[in-house]
Amino acid sequence: MIRVLFVTSEVYPVIKTGGLADVSASLPEALHQQDQDVHILLPGYPPAMAAARKNGSLRKAQLRIGVYPVTLWQTQLPGSSVTLWLVDCPPLFDRPGNPYQNEEGSDWWDNAHRYHLFARVATMMALGQADLNWIPDVVHCNDWQTGLVPVLMNSSYKRPATVFTIHNLAYQGLFSHETFRSLGLPDSLWRFDQLEFHGQLSFIKGGLVFSDRLTTVSPGYAKEICNPHLGYGLDGLLRHREHALTGILNGIDTRQWDPESDPYLDHHYDVDHLLDKQQCRKDLQQQVGLEANTEAPLLGFVGRFVEQKGIDLLLDVLPALLDKGCQCVILGSGLPEYEQAAVQLAGQYPGRLSVTLGYNEALAHRITAGVDLFVMPSRFEPCGLNQMYSLRYGTLPVVHRVGGLRDTVFDPQHVPFDQANGFTFDTPERSALLAAITRALEGFNRPNTRQRLQRNGMAGDYSWQIRAREYIDIYRQILAARQSIIDD
Repeated sequence: MIRVLFVTSEVYPVIKTGGLADVSASLPEALHQQDQDVHILLPGYPPAMAAARKNGSLRKAQLRIGVYPVTLWQTQLPGSSVTLWLVDCPPLFDRPGNPYQNEEGSDWWDNAHRYHLFARVATMMALGQADLNWIPDVVHCNDWQTGLVPVLMNSSYKRPATVFTIHNLAYQGLFSHETFRSLGLPDSLWRFDQLEFHGQLSFIKGGLVFSDRLTTVSPGYAKEICNPHLGYGLDGLLRHREHALTGILNGIDTRQWDPESDPYLDHHYDVDHLLDKQQCRKDLQQQVGLEANTEAPLLGFVGRFVEQKGIDLLLDVLPALLDKGCQCVILGSGLPEYEQAAVQLAGQYPGRLSVTLGYNEALAHRITAGVDLFVMPSRFEPCGLNQMYSLRYGTLPVVHRVGGLRDTVFDPQHVPFDQANGFTFDTPERSALLAAITRALEGFNRPNTRQRLQRNGMAGDYSWQIRAREYIDIYRQILAARQSIIDD
């Protein structure tokens, strides 16, 4: 049994802004099911503290980090048997808005201080300085918010082994040199080969430089970030550490995402009863106010309204598709200009286009089950989960062939038909997306082709079990390497 401290800035169902939260729940649970002793460490945001009070929690330690009082609470992740630790520091974490931004959508001015404190608490736990009677063998960090943990641990000779997972390299945690000095970090860290990045402090660089092993969330993305196009200025460092970098495809929580038992659906189906999927389609049309048309192809999109996700490309091609009789349902939020454009377009196509702003877990499940085609025109996608949800639900994905999308969606143009499960395009352009959707619609209108692709997709294994074993192998490798260093 390996003791793992899984350090993350969000975890479902306590707090979620994106796929990191899903992974931070599913991977620890899968590791736990394979007899590993996994504890999650999370900042004590208001929803997290409320969940802890509801589910029962124990106050395990009182700490003082600089001028801030910190309480460590122990509870369980709701719906799971995994231990959850909360870093309760009201001056830094008891705030409205999401974990990183205020209610107006602006980054909290003191994010560097907030996640520096979080890293210091993680380090104290890792080094046995919090007096908890539990010390991890491995500290598994995730994205820039945890990037200082390996840095702060590095000076300890008998520290735990460290893994740092890159979920999205585009978000790097960049702050000024003045902020670096205000955190009290040693001046020796202000070097181009450590935390300095073009005159700024880079939190994510701490994880990339100081961790024993690096992982990212798909094999395809692991290759892409070693190149300038998607390396965001860190591709040289990643090529230097390529020997320590592994791409492990994310899984999905197959308990939460199962068309046979999904509690958000009024009708259920499986690979042998695909006709029942049409009931989910009718339910969705009724819920979001679309015309009750059994013949109109129904497209779906769930995601952030940002350029990365290609929402602008989708909005560009929708008029042509809607004019030809298609319907579409969109769920998401993001940049105001995209929200306004989507709402305005929906006003022009009543009964054919539905736009819901914000995030609604139940509606996300209903869209996944109810639409015919799930569109993901992301310009880049480290892994992506929605395409795997769609495949499991017999919904054909149409995706840009990058990152994890390339690793999971296979077009009949590129693979033998018995391996195909969706449709792809190679350039993030309006014409390429429209051509891919057009091909998908042609396939959808041929029942034998559609059902074969659906069955291929639903037969895939998208669970965390295999992926968890890959992480356990990495843990064992770095533990052996750490022990060798200590023995020498």
